[in-house]
Amino acid sequence: MMMSTAAGVVNSISVNYGRRQGGCSSFNVTQLCNSNFKSNSKFNPSLMITTTASTRTTSLHVSASSSSAAPGGQFSDQWVDAKTKQSGKRIAGIDQDELLDPKVLADADSCFCEFKGVHIHHKVYDAESKPNSSLQNQALTQLPQQIKKIGFPMILLHGFGASVFSWSRVMKPLGEVTGSKVLAFDRPAFGLTSRPFSFHHSSPDSKDKKPLNPYSMAFAVLATLYLIDFLAAEKAIVVGHSAGSLVAVNSYFEAPERVAALILVAPAILAPRVVQKVVERNRSERNESNDRIEKERSDLNPMNRFIKLLKMLSMFIKYIMRSIVQMAKGMADMINSLYKKALSAFLRSAFAVTVVRMVMDKFGLAAVRNAFYDSKKFTEHIAYGYTKPLKAKGWDRALLEFTAAMLTDTDSDPKPPVAKRLHEISCPVLIVTGDTDRIVPSWNAERLSRAIPGSKLEVLKHCGHLPHEEKVEEFVSIVERFLQNAFGCSEGKSVQAVV
Repeated sequence: MMMSTAAGVVNSISVNYGRRQGGCSSFNVTQLCNSNFKSNSKFNPSLMITTTASTRTTSLHVSASSSSAAPGGQFSDQWVDAKTKQSGKRIAGIDQDELLDPKVLADADSCFCEFKGVHIHHKVYDAESKPNSSLQNQALTQLPQQIKKIGFPMILLHGFGASVFSWSRVMKPLGEVTGSKVLAFDRPAFGLTSRPFSFHHSSPDSKDKKPLNPYSMAFAVLATLYLIDFLAAEKAIVVGHSAGSLVAVNSYFEAPERVAALILVAPAILAPRVVQKVVERNRSERNESNDRIEKERSDLNPMNRFIKLLKMLSMFIKYIMRSIVQMAKGMADMINSLYKKALSAFLRSAFAVTVVRMVMDKFGLAAVRNAFYDSKKFTEHIAYGYTKPLKAKGWDRALLEFTAAMLTDTDSDPKPPVAKRLHEISCPVLIVTGDTDRIVPSWNAERLSRAIPGSKLEVLKHCGHLPHEEKVEEFVSIVERFLQNAFGCSEGKSVQAVV
């Protein structure tokens, strides 16, 4: 992926990975960021977390998120006028005048690996290679057996609009609990993972094969499984928060042998209602009995020929009705296809970019604040962590691509939807929810728990949609107990969480 001239200092970055190392590339991100920021006199970190009502209510001007658009006319830059780049334009407090390559925004502990042309931003905490503090050394010395018994690495999947930042407070404690590596990564459209826009165009040697959409669920699942390989592990504990829970469950269905356990935090998975199978079975048995009685009567009735004729006529009518239904379904599919094409075109239009910027400016930080039970825990540090990706090139277009993939992508896989397959999950499952979750209510988590056989449900009191951020110690303790029970750890032994 080419760097912009505005961030040309990053061209010297060389990212070399060993597939089975699980470590970060060796470059000084802080030094690169500092050198770049010094060359940009407009940059002011304090401005990145402040905004005013007057700024938000000024007339909206859309600026280009990237210096070039995908071939074929999508997101054409022709509509971008120089007048749209007004000085001081901000989205959720983030200056939009000069967006940067994601790697320039990376932290000192940030890592990047390439998967199917996408540079995935991730962070890794390795408990085995970092026994630095005395508390960690004490935990590792006292509890070697538990670490061996758990031993699986952990993959963390963030929710919609979040990034690896949302896991920053629990990565280290979870690493101490598992005694292994914990990896959190940004899915495309979020965080600091690259945002490609040329995937709509097939290569010459794959004319009949649709390219894999990096913003699709299929890509997120394959990336999750790839990162398990990246950690040189056969299995991993997969943790998903909110919409990330759906990625976690789909990853299990794609390769159940690779998932040691599932931990679903405030899961945004619509739980199915209980089906009254007994009623359906009784109705079926009653129908069979009626059919048998009717057959016995027909054999004795002199008008049996007439009855048989009526049956044949009934079957013919059913066949005609079935044909009509098939035709109607075909028309519905055609209309649905046209609707999806129109919606997809709209989501990739300049107007949609304007809308998504307006929504993020007006409601972005408010949504994160509302996710907390205690709004006082929503600090400037958290605001900066959630809004930092808005400084990355193409964030607005990528968010629309993600939305388009979620709403319009058709899956050729004949498998039934996730909600109808939950009963097939056989690995250990923990579901954690807050009792005052305003985004995904706790009753949905309770229904989800009933739909997954043997799953464990934990409801945190006085907690919202972010248990892993708002109730760190309780969350880690719950995960620790779950893993002890799931993998046969001795009772009475626990790793002291490092918060």
